[in-house]
Amino acid sequence: MRVLVVGRVGQVGTELALKLPAAGHQVLSTEPPELDLLRPETVRAAFEAFRPEVVVNAAAYTAVDKAEDDSALAYAINRDGTALLGRETARLGVPMVHFSTDYVFAGDKAAPYVEGDPTGPIGVYGASKLAGDLALAEANPRHLVLRTAWVCSAHGGNFVKTMLRLGRERAEVGVVADQLGAPTFADDLADAVVALLPRLVAAPAGDAGFGTFHLTGQPFTSWHGFAAAIFAGAAARGAPIPVLRAISTADYPTRARRPANSRLDCSRLAAVHGVRAADWRVSLDRCLGVLLG
Repeated sequence: MRVLVVGRVGQVGTELALKLPAAGHQVLSTEPPELDLLRPETVRAAFEAFRPEVVVNAAAYTAVDKAEDDSALAYAINRDGTALLGRETARLGVPMVHFSTDYVFAGDKAAPYVEGDPTGPIGVYGASKLAGDLALAEANPRHLVLRTAWVCSAHGGNFVKTMLRLGRERAEVGVVADQLGAPTFADDLADAVVALLPRLVAAPAGDAGFGTFHLTGQPFTSWHGFAAAIFAGAAARGAPIPVLRAISTADYPTRARRPANSRLDCSRLAAVHGVRAADWRVSLDRCLGVLLG
């Protein structure tokens, strides 16, 4: 099928550009200026030229701290850009897959979040992403919003690469231990999209396959626990590692608040689509193999 991917250079977009053609799909991966969510005429032109059978939106404003001072741009991309894609896909009569985030929740629930839990973002990034999710749902009933968290890969900037760099530069590293979630690797997300597309393209509006779903890695851990796994894998490959120290969120202030609980219950996606959360420890080992050999 013809798959239009919005957001070519991000972590997920990079993996989609590899996984979708390998699965036999014809793919157009876009990035500004050829498709710019701030310029509606470029979106319309790309849709008309390629005539996609499904659209996957992997583009977003993701600078969580900068968003607090640049809310206009965050909303222009995350809300208005998503709404634009929703309208264009509805006009063509095709479904859309859209990536969202754990940041739509306040992070104060004691248990993992399910899809129907009340949202309550505590920062501009989360609020702008939630606004986009709602705008897409209003624009195109044949949508799938895939909330995820803690995305990493061998490409781009992410926590794995940051920890490896700090391991080379410092003798000791402090990592937050009171924020919980699950690392999610971009290649696993791309595999999930490949598995989801056939049903979505064939299904009519109202099919149970559409709507909002959660997908992260498993099992749950903290940033500190994730860092410990990264350093253990790096050490096994001969890389230098620092002494790892557990710190609290209060010890590491940031411009934007982070959810203390980013754990997402992924059972609905497994029940409806048969797509299950991947073990991030296996994915991490694969990623370290690419980065460190």
